[in-house]
Amino acid sequence: MLSSVTRSLTASSCQGSRRSIATIISGNKTSKLVRERLKNEVEKMKSQFSGFRPSLVVLQVGNRDDSNLYISTKLKAAAEIGIDATHVKLPDTATQDEVLQVLQSIVSINENPLVHGLIVQLPLDSVNPINTELITNTVSPEKDVDGLTCINAGKLSRGDLNDCFIPCTPNGCMELIRQTGVSVVGKHAVVIGRSKIVGAPMHDLLLWSHATVTTCHSKTADLPEQVGRADILVVGAGRAQMVRGEWVKEGAVVIDCGINHIPDETKASGKRVVGDVHFASANQRAAFVTPVPGGVGPMTVAMLMEAEATGLNLNLTQWKLRTQRRFLHTKLHKSTEKSDTQAAELRINTVQSARHFLNRHQTRR
Repeated sequence: MLSSVTRSLTASSCQGSRRSIATIISGNKTSKLVRERLKNEVEKMKSQFSGFRPSLVVLQVGNRDDSNLYISTKLKAAAEIGIDATHVKLPDTATQDEVLQVLQSIVSINENPLVHGLIVQLPLDSVNPINTELITNTVSPEKDVDGLTCINAGKLSRGDLNDCFIPCTPNGCMELIRQTGVSVVGKHAVVIGRSKIVGAPMHDLLLWSHATVTTCHSKTADLPEQVGRADILVVGAGRAQMVRGEWVKEGAVVIDCGINHIPDETKASGKRVVGDVHFASANQRAAFVTPVPGGVGPMTVAMLMEAEATGLNLNLTQWKLRTQRRFLHTKLHKSTEKSDTQAAELRINTVQSARHFLNRHQTRR
């Protein structure tokens, strides 16, 4: 289904044997196709099983502009593919105890068969200290569509990719790499950043896809040298345009996860969005590169919806089992009622027969 996107992306401008400009990997185009596929899948689920309504809950603490934007995008995407989404928002004055009180209802959500996915929006933006690990690990691993619980993270690190939810940004990066047609197998991949939601799971995904992986971070001494070895470069450092084009290996695949704002007097807002890679210079050396915006961002939301659809399939199996159990219970209950009625009728008939026998016996005497 995505082959048309791949074909459109692999056209490039070349002068002789030297590439003059990188091919842009469009996250917008790919994510649109993913959402259309998911919409069809959800519609099929609903048509096959009457009464089945996919649902998602998003918990937010605080009022960060970026979190508000991410959540509104998630809610819109959920509605677009036919998933009911609920937004639970707490103020930035919420204490950990208050969040834990709300978590009591989240525990009930974990056990609620009508809720198929639960997202804790990070960061938890409160003026009071909150243990993020405590909050995220309260979510049931079976409904952790963001892949943030230690259970899902542990399975990913062990290579159990088919038995866990994978964080959406790294999963989106892998999909974008696939769109280039470049095989990960045997390649030298470099990941810049080691966060729990991007860098660390990105390392694991590349490793279990058979790449040789180097993770760089703030303490890496020879960063330009490491970047220069990368056949596949994924950057999630959170620093505007820190990776320079001259560092990039010629012909590399460059995936930029960064979202940063820098001053720009030509914009009405006085600023513009850039990634962690200096796009203009990297564009001259890489074979493929993601833009910012329009690259990894749209894919993150698309992969979140795909994870929700995966959760739907898991919960749909449970839903069907519960439906079957209710049917069998009702049937058994009716059968028991019928048996009770038959037993009562038998007792009445027995009593009546006994009385009839006694009456006849007394008459003869």
